Amino acid sequence: MQSASDRHVYPAHWEADVVLRDGGTARIRPITVDDAERLVSFYEQVSDESKYYRFFAPYPRLSAKDVHRFTHHDFVDRVGLAATVGGEFIATVRYDRIGADGTPASAPADEAEVAFLVQDAHQGRGVASALLEHIAAVARERGIRRFAAEVLPANTKMIKVFTDAGYTQKRSFEDGVVRLEFDLEPTDRSLAVQYAREQRAEARSVQRLLAPGSVAVIGVGRTPGGVGRGVLGNITDAGFTGRVYAVNKAFPKDLEEIDGVPAHRSVREIAEQVDLAVVAVPAEHVPEVVAECGEHGVQGLVVLAAGYAESGPEGRERQRALVRQARSYGMRIIGPNAFGVVNTSQDVRLNASLAPEMPRPGRIGLFAQSGAIGIALLSRLHRRGGGVTGVTGVSTFVSSGNRADVSGNDVLQYWYDDPDTDVALMYLESIGNPRKFTRLARRTAAAKPLVVVQGARHGGAAPQGHTVRVTRLPHATVSALLRQAGVIRVDTITELVDAGLLLARQPLPAGPRVAILGNSESLGLLTYDACLAEGLRPLPPLDLTTQASAADFHAALSHALADDTCDAVVVTAIPAIGDASTGDAELAEALRSAAERVPGKPVLVVHVELGGLAEALSAAASTAPQTGGTPRGAVPRPHPVRPLDFPAEPPSGPDGDPGGAPRLIPAYPAAERAVRALGEAVKYAQWRREAAEPGRVPEYDDIDEKGAARLIGRLLARGQGLTLGTEDTCELLGMYGVHVHRALHAPTADAAVEAAETLGYPVALKATAPHLRHRADLGGVRLDLADEEQLRRAYTELAELFGKPEELRPVVQRMAPRGVDTVVRAVIDPAAGAVLSFGLAGAASQLLGDMAHRLVPVTDRDAASLVRAIRTAPLLFGWRGSAPVDTPALEELLLRVSRLVHDHPEVVAVTLEPVVVGAHGLSALGASVRLAPPPARDDLGPRTLPAY
Repeated sequence: MQSASDRHVYPAHWEADVVLRDGGTARIRPITVDDAERLVSFYEQVSDESKYYRFFAPYPRLSAKDVHRFTHHDFVDRVGLAATVGGEFIATVRYDRIGADGTPASAPADEAEVAFLVQDAHQGRGVASALLEHIAAVARERGIRRFAAEVLPANTKMIKVFTDAGYTQKRSFEDGVVRLEFDLEPTDRSLAVQYAREQRAEARSVQRLLAPGSVAVIGVGRTPGGVGRGVLGNITDAGFTGRVYAVNKAFPKDLEEIDGVPAHRSVREIAEQVDLAVVAVPAEHVPEVVAECGEHGVQGLVVLAAGYAESGPEGRERQRALVRQARSYGMRIIGPNAFGVVNTSQDVRLNASLAPEMPRPGRIGLFAQSGAIGIALLSRLHRRGGGVTGVTGVSTFVSSGNRADVSGNDVLQYWYDDPDTDVALMYLESIGNPRKFTRLARRTAAAKPLVVVQGARHGGAAPQGHTVRVTRLPHATVSALLRQAGVIRVDTITELVDAGLLLARQPLPAGPRVAILGNSESLGLLTYDACLAEGLRPLPPLDLTTQASAADFHAALSHALADDTCDAVVVTAIPAIGDASTGDAELAEALRSAAERVPGKPVLVVHVELGGLAEALSAAASTAPQTGGTPRGAVPRPHPVRPLDFPAEPPSGPDGDPGGAPRLIPAYPAAERAVRALGEAVKYAQWRREAAEPGRVPEYDDIDEKGAARLIGRLLARGQGLTLGTEDTCELLGMYGVHVHRALHAPTADAAVEAAETLGYPVALKATAPHLRHRADLGGVRLDLADEEQLRRAYTELAELFGKPEELRPVVQRMAPRGVDTVVRAVIDPAAGAVLSFGLAGAASQLLGDMAHRLVPVTDRDAASLVRAIRTAPLLFGWRGSAPVDTPALEELLLRVSRLVHDHPEVVAVTLEPVVVGAHGLSALGASVRLAPPPARDDLGPRTLPAY
């Protein structure tokens, strides 16, 4: 809450860019005294009917008093926000704080009246819904907990805005007016509504870029060559179904077309609507082009030009200006420094990229932040996607370059309900909003596989062109959080393509049991070992011998697929040396006919290429078959052995459901690659099954949420950020049912004895100096001290070993029951949000990094999986005859810590170490808590685009 002295300070953090329902953008910002003329102009463009709905009477114009009232705000009790496009108002919203009697009031009054006005030309775009989200967030920040609105019954659109928002509300009717009252605390329904609107809007904004009705390429050279001329040729060669225009201000006035495409000197000269502009001019000319496009009503831009954030500070500022300028016109940008976009749909056929050939159409969506990696991925999919009788290709491709505006999050929103995309592959060098990415990934992965490879994992910094939030989490933690969200994480683009081809062509396996069959015993054993390494459960390999015919393969595969103890089959095939095309075709047909009988189980082929070996054998012994055109003594070129893709009917998507394309059997050149892809599919299928029952966040009757909030408020009044003392830590944790064993300071031996008598023997004596804390292996802890004599002796030994008591900071603590020492941590990361971590205490676990992580809030299923996710988990479950510990008590502790951090964003760090988990119950022996003021906005706030 602002004080009286700063109530008029302009709240710049309320400014935000938003995506509207139709995919366009608008800027939301506070209304100030400088907006008087804009407000009057805006009001003049509103219809008489809309004015009547706003003021309940004919109100043709605003008086000077009205203008003053609607532009002068204290940003606390009176707030006005405007949605703008091109700097002009298209909608406004305001609230006025009121008391119980409905008259103007100040805090602590927590209710406000709210009213909207939307220009008729922009109604139906979702502007009012976006403004409601933002004004509600502002009101919560200012201590307002409830809105009231009076609406005429005929104003059904505005009533729908309020009722559809998902807030808890009540409605009454009096004096011919509908009165709506609703709480502003986010609910599960209001968040679901907000996220659904966000998805529809952002998906639509990407769709406008990928499926335009018309494209203008700006910067087309007058002579062949150059980026602009090349992209124009790629668009026309792909058979784009819409209109295409070539633009260059240097074109002669009498030039009517170039390469068969209408030529214009400016976008303004094009009489028809232009949906997408591909900008291929130098960076210094881009602002002029953006202005022309914005004024002409272009919906989106693909900026190929370089010279932006990747080039240094000056370029970074140029990039910020580019985004601000484009958004001011309601346009979205792919790039700058982009490779382009591709849409292979027969209704679009758009290749607005630097790729000289249109990729094969297919069911794989592809996103790459790097142009070079995008080229590599398209090339590999093109090379491996084709087979003897079928292909697997790309549905859409986006290379975002510097990712200044449209990001992987936006493309995920599009792919989520895109009927042409079954599998999403992403190469990411940075994740601008990890918290949002994991939320979107979890939802997308529940519908279709999402495979991600992250570059720059160990560089410590994002590529220079990428503006991202700084995360303090190590890459392993981020990777674990992505896997928790259902993301299939791989390490290389080879693995990305391997997994993508399998998931696009085959059903998900029902379990980890794998049958192996083939005509090479050695290759079968390699496959068996690879399965064990991936955590799969392989059956003994079936060796068909090198003499196996296509019929033998058919019989063996049919038998394996019919076996109820098998969830997937890997076929290993070594082809004949020399011209093997006939054998390949026979084998493909044999496997196809066998697989079509059991379409619910995935089949993979390990097909070793022997072309190089055939050439070597020919050179060494001249035993290769001779062809008529080969000179005597020359080495004939054998027919290349191709990695086959075997079609298998009936058609199926990733879940084994009928689809529109043949289900192809993918082939891999190495057993390890095939099995690694299968292993990822098995883990993903398991995640899908578990995600169908996501668990719940339990309620505990003994949690005092309001009392904890009051205590946190008192503590934060002392300073901006602080680590709590022992007493405050124990009091706060105790309000959430987390009880920490008392530890009494012992600056002298006599004080230690007094503390022990207070607590009761036996006791532990611990040195808490930073270099000795939680390091029992260094000897700074003495346990099971049964009496005063043992305690004094231990005190003397510690002092002799490590120094004076004031350096050791010794404490005395009552002995806890024996068990396994663990550590529980929660931290608020500025990029990823609240993260809960668990592991065993001790140097060995720290050295190996054996910690598991989950995003807060944690459900009961999350807590159970967290305990079992660490590599040393067997120590908790009776390893080598030891007694199993009380894991339900441990899971409850994790849930309580998660609730504390989730309920109070001011709690930015919690550490419980060690937590000794015994056979019956547990003991938290050490704890620390750090507080800081919460951020003004979080992931529960209104939807916004990244700020520039």
